[in-house]
Amino acid sequence: MDLSKAVWRKSSRSGGNGGQCVEVATNLPGLVAVRDSKNLDGPKLLLTPATWTSFIDSVKTGAF
Repeated sequence: MDLSKAVWRKSSRSGGNGGQCVEVATNLPGLVAVRDSKNLDGPKLLLTPATWTSFIDSVKTGAF
């Protein structure tokens, strides 16, 4: 998968945690990509937008 056009961003709440963040790219057609901010060239997790939304909703409700 070519992710060269991915626009990566960190949460605004990720500051000050020693670099232990994930970055997400939501500008890809039909995909959401997630990566470790400490390993930019490492593996990326590719999710459908529906799966990403479900994950975020679960985090917000305290499921994790």
